[in-house]
Amino acid sequence: MIEFDAVTKRYGDGRPAVEDFALAAPSRQITVFVGPSGCGKTTLLRMVNRMVAPTSGRVLIDGDEVAARNPVQLRRSIGYVLQNGGLLPHRTVAENVATVAVLNGERKRDALARSGEMLALVGLDPELGRRYPAQLSGGQQQRVGVARALATDPNILLMDEPFGAVDPLARRDLQEELLRLQRELGKTILFVTHDIDEAFRLGDNVVVFRTDPVRGGRIAQHGSPEEILTHPADDFVRDFIGGSAGETPLSTRDVDGRRIVFDPLGRPLGVID
Repeated sequence: MIEFDAVTKRYGDGRPAVEDFALAAPSRQITVFVGPSGCGKTTLLRMVNRMVAPTSGRVLIDGDEVAARNPVQLRRSIGYVLQNGGLLPHRTVAENVATVAVLNGERKRDALARSGEMLALVGLDPELGRRYPAQLSGGQQQRVGVARALATDPNILLMDEPFGAVDPLARRDLQEELLRLQRELGKTILFVTHDIDEAFRLGDNVVVFRTDPVRGGRIAQHGSPEEILTHPADDFVRDFIGGSAGETPLSTRDVDGRRIVFDPLGRPLGVID
């Protein structure tokens, strides 16, 4: 479990990015942070691997404060996927996937040999390991980023808008791939996005943020996709998730293995898992 205990982050001008933030992200589930730019989503995400230090408060993993951990060792124990993949352009795909394993002391030969398995795990041909990142599509590069994050079998994945820079079709494929991997691997995932549809599709738990000009990013509502869709907390959440979503009784049902939301007339409104 990842816990944020009364976390505040203030930058040089004294204004908070987040203030007195508290949340518990359950183990083996996907918790999605969604909200407008500047609401503190990425700041909170980076507190987990000590890329950002809170001004006050604590971040804990399974009850242990991350501030007490060696930052380098901590980061190498947590998978991290960026929007642009963050791949090293001068290294092959296989070398990119093997990077963290080698840094952790694994023999390079062994790490490279296993990189093909990791590429296959995320739906890529292992032969792509011989190429360089520039020779791949955007969607393929993102899959490589996920493969690298999973290469050392971390318990936690931090995903900072990982699918935001790819086209809609590739984005949908990547979402499907992440859900498949989560069913198989059961990681604890914090996922940041601006896209409410993506949040509802991927999240077991969704945290909707708003920006307060005085107190920084704050939780507008936290709950399951079904709870937020059917009972938005206020007008801000109602507008953010799409107008009148909470003004009429909605229902959900499984259709071909997917949870679909329907309005009172039986019209589908969207997919939430």
